[in-house]
Amino acid sequence: MFLMPETRRQSVRYRRNADVNITNLMDVMMVLLVVFMVAAPLMTSGIALDLPKVGGKAMEGEETSINISVDKEGYYYIGETEIPADKVVEKLNAMREANSELSVTISGDTGAEYGRVIGLMAILKEAGFDKVGLKTEPKPRNFRKK
Repeated sequence: MFLMPETRRQSVRYRRNADVNITNLMDVMMVLLVVFMVAAPLMTSGIALDLPKVGGKAMEGEETSINISVDKEGYYYIGETEIPADKVVEKLNAMREANSELSVTISGDTGAEYGRVIGLMAILKEAGFDKVGLKTEPKPRNFRKK
């Protein structure tokens, strides 16, 4: 029988740290949260309008809808691009060639002249756009009992 010399191993009382340090992760997450909070309001597209607040049902359908905005000064916009009044129909007809089921939504600011909004609606109807609607915001609910 082969005997090995007895070697005494020194017992080291060392324990590994098994805790997870998430401080760095939390710092990164807080920075990302601040960045997104600052960037989120800038991501909205379109023209800032004060839409009328009325009740009503939302438009339904699978077709694509193009939004035309009319601001307080009476200028027309598709997205953020200002469009002269005489070019609106031309621009929409080009879009309608790509999608025959195109509907148009008019967003008129509450300070816009009534004639500009209704005039745009009449121009679109004359150009053959049958699906023309007016965009509004929902009326705020009044929770007080009378």
